[in-house]
Order: sequence, then structure tokens, then C-alpha cells
Amino acid sequence: MSVVKDFKDFAIRGNMVDLAIGVIIGSAFGNVINSIVQDLTMPLLNPLMPQGRWREWIIDPGVKLGSFLGTLVNFLIVALVMFGVVSLLHGRRRRREAEKAVGKELDHTDQLLTDIRDEMRGIRKEMGDRKGPTG
Repeated sequence: MSVVKDFKDFAIRGNMVDLAIGVIIGSAFGNVINSIVQDLTMPLLNPLMPQGRWREWIIDPGVKLGSFLGTLVNFLIVALVMFGVVSLLHGRRRRREAEKAVGKELDHTDQLLTDIRDEMRGIRKEMGDRKGPTG
């Protein structure tokens, strides 16, 4: 009975659901990319290629060079889009971190503590100067 419960806990856990959602969205994204390649990119590239329909190129029976090239183009487009998305997200995160570091304004309590610290440093320095060389 505990194996069934353990499996249920594993399958329903949030990470598993997130993974399933990611796979489904990834599949849908793959379909969108395939459509972009087949319906937009290939019609533009076909006139530039000899014989037009380069996705159907076959070297020997069973060796489908055109199909491989089409899959390679799909992969390159997906990789380019993913690179753009990741670069955009990293750029936004870096900007946010830079804004936090540079534009961080101290609230009232932090400002008060900073002033107290600076004043105490000044007092220590004055006391150190008065003690003379014997300490």
C-alpha cells in the first residue's frame, strides 16, 4: 500500500505538474516552429534552391537528405528563438539587480543606523587621538 501512496505523492507533487506543463507547452511551441519553417521559411527558400522542393531530396533510397536538412533548420530556428528568450530574461534580471544595487535608497531606520555608525566612528577616532602614543 505504501508504494501506491509514494507514487501518488510523487506524481501529484508540484514539480511533476510543472514538468508536465513544460512538456505540453514545449510540444505546442515545437508545432508553432514547424509551422513557421514549413509555411513561412521554406516557401521563401524553395525558389533559391535547385529544383525548389529541397525537403524531398533523396541521395539513395532511404537516405532523405532534404528531410534531415529541414529538421536541422527547425532545430536552428528553435535554438535561435530560445537563445533570444533566455538572453532577454537574463538581461532583464541583470538590469533589475543593477537597479537594486545602484538605486537602493535607505529607509528611515537604515539611514538612522548609518548615521549612528558614522558618528560612533568619529567618536572612536577622536578618542584614539586623545589617548596619545601609550593607548
